[in-house]
Amino acid sequence: MHLKVGDMVVYPAHGVGQIESIDDKSQIKDGHRFVNLRILENGMQIMIPSHNLKEVGLRPLISKKEVERLFEQLKLPPVYAEASNWNRRHRQYLDKLKTGSLKDVCDVLRELMTMRAEKELSFGERKLLDTARTLLIKEVAMVTRRNEERIGQELDSIFKPPKVHSA
Repeated sequence: MHLKVGDMVVYPAHGVGQIESIDDKSQIKDGHRFVNLRILENGMQIMIPSHNLKEVGLRPLISKKEVERLFEQLKLPPVYAEASNWNRRHRQYLDKLKTGSLKDVCDVLRELMTMRAEKELSFGERKLLDTARTLLIKEVAMVTRRNEERIGQELDSIFKPPKVHSA
């Protein structure tokens, strides 16, 4: 991946960030180049050795076409995590969020939103749901140049149970 200062990228489990600088650190072992990234959500600064970008899962933002496909994916029935134990399920969801794949983030969001409609989520599950939702909203807003609140409303409308009309 060819990066330049100002590029927007996604750092797994943290979200959209902007490349602030690409530096040579000759005082550090072997004089590696480092990509300095600032996460937009919280201002966190991350320094990544340029030879590790692929290993950490750094990737460009998705395309507008991919946004449409992801929203269609969210409408599909969920395929629940294999683990029945909440602790293992939590770990599986966390692992998916760490891949950096927005498809995996959507899977976690869809499963947890569907579960939430059926039962109360644990604290950990609610936290993962919020993380998945935020990661998706931030990237979609950046790609489509649309308001985050509006995107959140669209997501919520996908998971609203259908209204039952009584006669």
